[in-house]
Amino acid sequence: MLVNEWFLLRAICSERDADERREQIFNLLHAAIRWPVLLELADRHGVQPLLYQTLANFEQLVPAEQFLTLKQNYRTNLHKALVLSRELIRIVDALVAKGIEVMPYKGVVLAESVYGDLSLRQAGDIDLLIHADDLARIRSIVRDLGYTPHLPLPEVQERAYLKSGYEYAFDGAAGPNLLEVQWAIQPRFYAADLDMSELFARGKQVAVAGHAVKTLSPEDSFLVLSLHAAKHVWGRLIWLCDVARLMRQPSLDWKWIGSRARVLGIQRTLRVTMGLANRLLSATIPAAANEFLPEDKESEDLAEEIANYGGSEKAHDVESVAYFRLMLRLRERRADRIRFVSRLIFTPGPNEWAAVRLPSTLFPLYRVVRLSRVTARLMRV
Repeated sequence: MLVNEWFLLRAICSERDADERREQIFNLLHAAIRWPVLLELADRHGVQPLLYQTLANFEQLVPAEQFLTLKQNYRTNLHKALVLSRELIRIVDALVAKGIEVMPYKGVVLAESVYGDLSLRQAGDIDLLIHADDLARIRSIVRDLGYTPHLPLPEVQERAYLKSGYEYAFDGAAGPNLLEVQWAIQPRFYAADLDMSELFARGKQVAVAGHAVKTLSPEDSFLVLSLHAAKHVWGRLIWLCDVARLMRQPSLDWKWIGSRARVLGIQRTLRVTMGLANRLLSATIPAAANEFLPEDKESEDLAEEIANYGGSEKAHDVESVAYFRLMLRLRERRADRIRFVSRLIFTPGPNEWAAVRLPSTLFPLYRVVRLSRVTARLMRV
C-alpha cells in the first residue's frame, strides 16, 4: 500500500487554505515516507513539478539525495517544456501558413493558461485539435518538419478510422508519439459527440512562450478535460489538478457548462470529476456549479468508489468488461447508454484490422470480426 506517499502527494496538490495545507504537509513529512516510491508515484501521476515546487519550502525535511533528484527532474521537465513549446509554435505556424486551422490544447498550453508557468505541469507531448478533412495535408506538412506517422494506415482503413477514431500520432526526432493530432475528443463509441467546428469557433487566444496561439475556451476546457479524465478513470492526479484550477476561475460560465452538459448527456461525468477534485484535493465546488450541474445519487456513489481506489498500484484495465460497465454508469440517459453499447459492439478499429487481414472489397465484414471479438471477450468473463 502507498498510504503515506499517496496522502502526501494529495496534500501537495491540495486546494486547502495555505496554512492548513502547510501544516498537513509538515506532519506528513514526519511520517515514514519511502522517497523512491514517492518520486515514482509523483511521476506516474504527472505532478513531479508540483512536488518539487512545494517541497522546496520544506527542504530541511527532505533527504538531500532525494531533493537533488527532485530538483534535477524539475529542470529536465522545464527543458522539455521549452523544447515542446518551440516545436508547437513551429508546427502551428507552418500549418496556419498553409491555411489549416489547428488548435493546441493540454500540455504546455494548459501549463501556461491554467498554471501560469510552463515549469509547473509535467511535459509530455504536443496535442493539436484539427478538422478531419485536413489530416492528409497535415501529414504532408509535418513530414517536412521531421514527423512521420507512428502507425501508418492503408487508405481504406484510414477513411474508416477518421469516422470511428479520434487521433493520429507522429514520431519526431525527440521520440515516438511526440505529436498527436485529434479530430475528435474521444473515440466515437463513447457517444459524447462534441462538435469540433463549435470548439474552434469558441476558441480563445493565449500565449505560449510569448507566442499567441488559439486554444479551447475555459468552459470547453472544463468539458474536454473532464471527459478525458473520465475516459482514463481519473487515474492521474494531474487531471484533477487541472480541473480544480479551472474551477477556481471566477469568470467560468457555469450556466453555459450546465446547458452543454445536458445536451451532451455528460452531467454525471462532470459531477463525478468535480466530486473527485473535492474529495481528493479539497477543491471547492462553486455554488453556481451546484446550481447548474445538480448532483445525483449515482454520481456521488461513483465519486466515492473511485476516490477509494485512488493510490492503488493497480491501473484500471480499459479493455475489461468492468471498465465498460463503469463508462455506462457515467451516462445519465438511457439513449446514450444504448448508443455507447451499439457503437462499441459494431465499430471495428485497428485491433480488428490487425487481427484479420481482409481485402478492401470485404472491408465491411470487419463489423462481424468486431462482434465476434467482443462476444469472445464476454464469454471469458
